[in-house]
Amino acid sequence: MTTAKETHATVKYPPGRYGRRREPQPRRRWLVFALAAVVAAAGLAIAGQLYRQYGPQDFEPQVQRFYNVTDDGITVDFVVRKEPDLRATCSVRARSASGQEVGLAQVDVSEGAEAYVTYRLATSDRPVTVEVPACGPLKSR
Repeated sequence: MTTAKETHATVKYPPGRYGRRREPQPRRRWLVFALAAVVAAAGLAIAGQLYRQYGPQDFEPQVQRFYNVTDDGITVDFVVRKEPDLRATCSVRARSASGQEVGLAQVDVSEGAEAYVTYRLATSDRPVTVEVPACGPLKSR
């Protein structure tokens, strides 16, 4: 019988009755820290790659509006944000109601931090939308 002063830790069990007591395992904190470091390094590498891929670009085009839609063309106003001293060329693409590409052109953009461009794109069918998917440095022709 246990007394009020005895606790679970001080109770002596009969030998062999409950099996042998396990020795405490050595702590492997270095393994936990090593795994945490590997996971953190992988996370930083993925974040860096995504930032380079989707972060700020040298040329950032944005369609402001499109109008004057006809069976053979569409007019688009867009702006390109870039370094003031750089010239750029941008792809302008129109799509029909089915999603098919019906017009594509390369448009040169002048110098300035924000270059505003109005362009009339000729199309092979009636367009429903126009986009400027990419801009890059102007290449010498």
